[in-house]
Amino acid sequence: MNISDAGARAGLPPKTIRYYEDIGLVTPDRDPNGYRSFSDVDIHNLTFLSRARALGFTIEDCRTLLALYQDKSRASSEVKKLAEGHLDEIERKIADLTSMRDTLTHLVHACHGDDRPDCPILKGLGGGGATDDETA
Repeated sequence: MNISDAGARAGLPPKTIRYYEDIGLVTPDRDPNGYRSFSDVDIHNLTFLSRARALGFTIEDCRTLLALYQDKSRASSEVKKLAEGHLDEIERKIADLTSMRDTLTHLVHACHGDDRPDCPILKGLGGGGATDDETA
């Protein structure tokens, strides 16, 4: 099957599939005319990569996961270790986003949003922070 059909079945744009081929994640056969020819195994691998990327795994993590998936003698502990590391990173990002939200919420609530030039949001971004008397 051609790249457009492969993309439709795997849920990936052809540009992404070409990129995956360029970096060696997939290696579809080539027809005599030079067109890519994707097998069912290629489609499965592309779908696997699409799902892994949707979960936020890096390209290199995807490369490792795909290799582990294809290795029937793999130890599931290797897969779990990789997934746990990624989960830890997600937890760190959530903590960072929560902190950002809390800080921005405080700054937004501290700002009167009126015609006065004094702005706790700008002061906070400038390192001055919003003081309690600015929130009153």
